Amino acid sequence: MFKDSISVPTLKAAVPGKERSSGKQVTLLKAYRFMRQAAEMAATYEANRNICKYVHSTSRGHEAIQIAAGMQLKPWDYASPYYRDDSMLLAMGFTPYELMLQLLAKRDDTASGGRSYYSHPSSLDEEKPVIPHQSSATGMQVIPATGMAQGVRYLEKIGAASLRTGPNGEAPVVLCSLGDGSVTEGEVSEAWQSAVLWELPIIYLVQDNEWGISASSAETRVMDAYEYAAGFKGMERMRVDGSNFEECFNAMGAAISYVRQERKPILVHACVPLLGHHTSGVRKEWYRTEEDLALHAEKDPIPLLRQRLLEIGVLEKDLSGIESDTPKYISLEFDRAKEAFEPAASSVGDHVFAPAAVTTEKGNRFPSNGNKVMMVDAALHAVEEILQQFPEAIFFGQDVGRRLGGVFREAATLAEKFGDNRVYNTAIQEAYIVGSTAGLSAVGVKPIVEIQFADYIYPGFNQLVTEISKSCYLSNGKFPVQTLVRVPIGAYGGGGPYHSGSVESTLLTIKGIKVVYPSNAADMKGLMKAAFLDPNPVVMLEHKGLYWSKVPGTQAAITVEPDADYVIPLGKGRIVQQAHPRDVKKGDTLCIITYGMGVYWAQAAAANFPGQVEIIDMRTLFPLDEELIFTTVKKHGKVLVLTEEQLNNSFAEALAGRIQRTCFKSLDAPVFTLGALDLPAVPINTILENAMLPNPEKVAAAMKELLSY
Repeated sequence: MFKDSISVPTLKAAVPGKERSSGKQVTLLKAYRFMRQAAEMAATYEANRNICKYVHSTSRGHEAIQIAAGMQLKPWDYASPYYRDDSMLLAMGFTPYELMLQLLAKRDDTASGGRSYYSHPSSLDEEKPVIPHQSSATGMQVIPATGMAQGVRYLEKIGAASLRTGPNGEAPVVLCSLGDGSVTEGEVSEAWQSAVLWELPIIYLVQDNEWGISASSAETRVMDAYEYAAGFKGMERMRVDGSNFEECFNAMGAAISYVRQERKPILVHACVPLLGHHTSGVRKEWYRTEEDLALHAEKDPIPLLRQRLLEIGVLEKDLSGIESDTPKYISLEFDRAKEAFEPAASSVGDHVFAPAAVTTEKGNRFPSNGNKVMMVDAALHAVEEILQQFPEAIFFGQDVGRRLGGVFREAATLAEKFGDNRVYNTAIQEAYIVGSTAGLSAVGVKPIVEIQFADYIYPGFNQLVTEISKSCYLSNGKFPVQTLVRVPIGAYGGGGPYHSGSVESTLLTIKGIKVVYPSNAADMKGLMKAAFLDPNPVVMLEHKGLYWSKVPGTQAAITVEPDADYVIPLGKGRIVQQAHPRDVKKGDTLCIITYGMGVYWAQAAAANFPGQVEIIDMRTLFPLDEELIFTTVKKHGKVLVLTEEQLNNSFAEALAGRIQRTCFKSLDAPVFTLGALDLPAVPINTILENAMLPNPEKVAAAMKELLSY
């Protein structure tokens, strides 16, 4: 069952020399102490299942490889441990008490403040590697971890003073830990492709215990991670006996030295036994045979290391001392953790977002000497000015690099001006494009990325939901993800079913991200700058039908270009058209709440009702300017919420419900909504497309009906 280890390959980097006998004893004794602590912690949790009520996993069986890795990482390194890595965390310097606070979801849990699972660390401790938040969705963490390595390489290339290095200039490495069962995830492949393509300084430590919950490796894969990695040309790899601490220590030392010096990725495949349960809630006896359990027990790293210590001259009494002291120590720490404070219920809403950087509108929106620009040029100029001002900013995505500069030319000339290391193409891998920004942000890079069409964002949703949106909240505010995701959106001119979709309602179900949707060039630039400066993840939806104002009636999207310092705070709407005070006084008016292309449909339809229509452009869909919306609705008593999306179960309908609840006493008619027909996709034929979408005529008909109340 357990494969023989394969010798550590000859690597170009220097491998640490053999320790003297006394040094070896010290190292092995330290590792043995960590092993005993981890084992005693696991036993304590199992003996106190009524107290340790939150689901958790422990490292029993995996201790040797984890401790070998944790002992050799440095404070200037970066790490992404996974949910079974409590031994690794002990070796990095986390105390049993700190880990137990997270196990019991206590207030002073330094990782998450009682919000996340055991062994889900996040740390900015200067004496330990940086550990950003990551999920326990196995395999998902590999993309953000690779993003960290991508960020490190970029900071190295530009000679950034912010790059963490050792006291003698030693370069940082990134360690990404994962179980072998997760390697079958497609997102792992996206990450590995990027790592070898860009030669990123990352170690992928794969702990293979032959089980993926109740599914054996024979049921779920045709090759292990070591064999799979052979297909990624440029990925150095090694296989080690994960039960043999000395072999693990030498292997991890070689891997870390290789990556620290050569700045290329490596995979370490460690074959380990699984001696504990999958989790506290999925018991090993439910699905494993006695024969399987016995086979794994033979590879227990603790007795193997104990025997080795005796062989190299460590006295029995020294080992017995560790074995008798450890249970007392762990028991005391567990008692302390049990008595620690619970989090206050009032703190549940803290740290959803980091404080916004832009809170007021600043700069000149309409400079006297400004030139009129289309929305696509306003976006291009905004990104160019960002890249000029912020050397830590980069821009990447499909086809945005040199030669094409984006399929809408929204990135034209940027690669030529700023170089291929700052503006560049990626493969077709939306998950990596989105998820890598979590790692980039964690190392201090400020990414702008692009999804080519809104219809293509769905492969990136896993990362957006699982990693990015939860990072600030589950790290107790330590790791907000500063990223700007640009998404061309919307229908016009026969774009067809996979280039015309609207996705805002789907995005707005994700808590922990902001969603912006400008309708003109001035707003495009001001919101783009504010979105970039915001320390939180922002998705910017850019209607491709407004980019060049090719759609009849959208010429007003072309505006004077604001100054370079112009910013608009997210969450502030704008009155695009006011109703005449005379008509308001008569009670013969309505307001339209809309955004994007809806602004122009509303303006065209309002021409049929002079003075009777007020139009609000929301500009930001979350956070939403509810104060402006509710005040305007109460002023008129009649409201139409207008969207390009299919209407049923949409953001527009949800907003209509909130308006009805908040403004009920001021309403003179039902809250109207208007959107696209509830079809699965936008047809490519323009006659069918037009039949599906709202237009000025449909909006005018709704206005007429509403005004008749």
